[in-house]
Amino acid sequence: MTSGSGRKSRRWPPPPFVAPAVCRVLLFLFATALIAGRPGAGLYAPSPSLEYDVRAAFLLNFTKFVDWPPAAFASADAPLTICIAGEDPFGRAIDQIVEGESVSGRRVAVERLRSDQQKGCQVLYIGNGRPVAAALASAGPAVLTVGEGADFIHQGGMIGFVIDNRRVRFDINLRAAIGAGLKLSSKLLLVARTVEK
Repeated sequence: MTSGSGRKSRRWPPPPFVAPAVCRVLLFLFATALIAGRPGAGLYAPSPSLEYDVRAAFLLNFTKFVDWPPAAFASADAPLTICIAGEDPFGRAIDQIVEGESVSGRRVAVERLRSDQQKGCQVLYIGNGRPVAAALASAGPAVLTVGEGADFIHQGGMIGFVIDNRRVRFDINLRAAIGAGLKLSSKLLLVARTVEK
C-alpha cells in the first residue's frame, strides 16, 4: 500500500509467521542492552513462554561477559557450548537465539544432556528435575553454572535466575565463579540483583 506522499506504509501487527521471529529478535536486543550496562533494570516476564525466551537470551549474553581459561576448551576451534541438564524449559527458542552467534571467535552451540556426563560444556544450565548438588558436583572446573531461584547460588551455583517484581533478574555467587577459574566482567556484576562475594 502507498500513502499520498509516495511512501509505502506498513501493516501492524506483522503477519503471524513473522511475529515470533521479530519478538525473539527484540527480546535478544533488549537483553543485550540490559546486560551491556543498565544497572537496576529488568525485563517484565508476563508469561512463562516469554519468561524463558528472556532467560535464553540472558544465557547467550552471559557468555559475552565471562572469560574462560584456555583449558576449558578441547581445542582452539572448539565451540562454546551451553548445556542443558534436566528439564529443558527453552524449547527451540534457545537454538534460534544462538544460531549464527560467536563469542571470542568461537561458535556458540547448545547441547541437551542425557546423562550426568558434562564434558565439553562451558555453561551448564541446571533445569528442574535435576538435583542441584549432584549436577554441580559433576560440572567440573571452568563451567559457568546457571539455575533457578534465589537459593541456587546458596547451594554453590554461580548465577541464579529470579523473578523480582515481575521482572527476570539474576543473582551471582562470585566466589563460586572465581573458585572455578572463571572471570566475570564488572559489567555483568553491575546488572545483577545481588552479588555474593
